[in-house]
Amino acid sequence: MSGSEGMIVEFVSLCVLGLGYIGLPTASTFATNGLQVTGVDANQHVLEVLRDGEIHIHEPGLRTLVQAALRSGNLQIAPEPPPADAFIIAVPTPVTPDRRADLHYVKEAARSVSRVLSRGNLVVLESTSPPRTTVDQLAPILEESGLKAGEDFYLAYTPERVLPGQILRELIENARVIGGVNRASAEAGRDLYSIFARGEIILTDSTTAEMVKLMENTYRDINIAAANEFARLADRFGVDIWQAIELANRHPRVKILRPGPGVGGHCISVDPWFLVEAAPDVARLVQQARQVNDGQPAYAVERIERDMGGLRGKAIGLLGLSYKADVDDVRESPALEIARLIAARGAQTATFEPHVPDRTAPGCTAAGSLEEAVSRAAAVILLVAHVEFRGLDPVAVAAMMPGRLAFDLQGTWDRSAWAAAGFDLRVLGAGMGHG
Repeated sequence: MSGSEGMIVEFVSLCVLGLGYIGLPTASTFATNGLQVTGVDANQHVLEVLRDGEIHIHEPGLRTLVQAALRSGNLQIAPEPPPADAFIIAVPTPVTPDRRADLHYVKEAARSVSRVLSRGNLVVLESTSPPRTTVDQLAPILEESGLKAGEDFYLAYTPERVLPGQILRELIENARVIGGVNRASAEAGRDLYSIFARGEIILTDSTTAEMVKLMENTYRDINIAAANEFARLADRFGVDIWQAIELANRHPRVKILRPGPGVGGHCISVDPWFLVEAAPDVARLVQQARQVNDGQPAYAVERIERDMGGLRGKAIGLLGLSYKADVDDVRESPALEIARLIAARGAQTATFEPHVPDRTAPGCTAAGSLEEAVSRAAAVILLVAHVEFRGLDPVAVAAMMPGRLAFDLQGTWDRSAWAAAGFDLRVLGAGMGHG
């Protein structure tokens, strides 16, 4: 190998496989820090968009960063990986319908790397994966090259821990855990990411690093499930969950999160299932939390249907489809599922998603504006608390729509203001089903 434990490994060229929400910012950041980077993606449309100097995802500042990387000549776009000093695999790891990790993209990427892998190279997996994926799945495929992981090439896992909307800053500033199949591999990973990382870099083994990422998102999922279950209990008992949470959180060791219509995105709604798959007999709390959060959209729709005396034939305006506020990412979005369920029950639904105006849910119509979404509506439903919706003037909304029923699934709207504008506002966990 070109280095050993305690020695610094130097990198000139890098290949990043997968140019999505993690891979594209990572490739561009390395390129603007002097590395010769090849960004690889199997999607021809993605390649064409990037070669034209545009981007296919929305993230503040990303277009400027990508364009700077391309102009510098340090970032090239290709459909297959060329030889390089280091390879980062940042492809999707979705879940299958039976809630198991789909490692198809990871394995395909690994096979393409194995064809160009050389002695002394570093391979890093960033895709969120079940425990032992690096040693049990990735290493054997890479070793089809005839090289041995940890002996002939370095192999490591590092989880990405960035927040959509803050990716470019957190990519650089957040602490990073790097786990190697041996110590030399972890140190090689540290030497690579030290090129731009300002946060602390902590070294461990690859399986621990995989577990850390899953624990972080599972912890969040369990706590959100508790809040959502509290909201259901509040509906049952006629309690205002928002007031109850505010009072409970006055305890110095209590911090209950906000309930909502469910959990989405490619991390919190997916990662816990990897633990359930790996150890279903142990991960019982994890599985229950997932079932609570996955069931929240159906619960919300049932409450809405009851309050409206049925949904069939009724016009409804739905605000927001992304999985969280102020992003364009609709992966695993509970809002999308709620829209689908409402339409499936016979409602005439119009959706307005300002960050992806042409996107809608099955059975729904995409509206290009708020007014278009509610112009015929008997009810308006806040699904996502985008900044465009948080400060809505209910008087202005009342002038746009014939109905006066509103549902707030985010606990965001000012109840007194909406009441003063003539609306019957129902808030999740605070009177939905109790008038």
